[in-house]
Amino acid sequence: MTRQMTTEMQQCIDMCHKCHDMCERMLSHCMEKRSDEAMQMSMVMISCADMCRMCADMMMRCSSMAKASADMVQMCVRMCGMCADMCDMTAEMCRRMESREMAELADMMNQCASMCRQMTPQAMQPA
Repeated sequence: MTRQMTTEMQQCIDMCHKCHDMCERMLSHCMEKRSDEAMQMSMVMISCADMCRMCADMMMRCSSMAKASADMVQMCVRMCGMCADMCDMTAEMCRRMESREMAELADMMNQCASMCRQMTPQAMQPA
């Protein structure tokens, strides 16, 4: 038996997927610069993309359990917090690259971080 997912949780999952996809697409932008800073940025973006995907995957698994244990829900909340921290750190680095595309990515990452921080045990439990 599966349970329903909250709207907030679904929106957070969707934003994590969007952030992951945009990080992956923007890697080529960093690679074109061929500088040490751009290479470091590429590695951070890969890590951020992975963190966003893992966060979305955990939320989907947590929502698909008929009775997710309190420990599992709490683990999902912690993962969302780590994802938010990673997105904020990466967004800050993106802004230093001083390009329109990277600024757009930074905005998306900040939005993802904000949504992830709203994931509490209550936000993950449908009424």
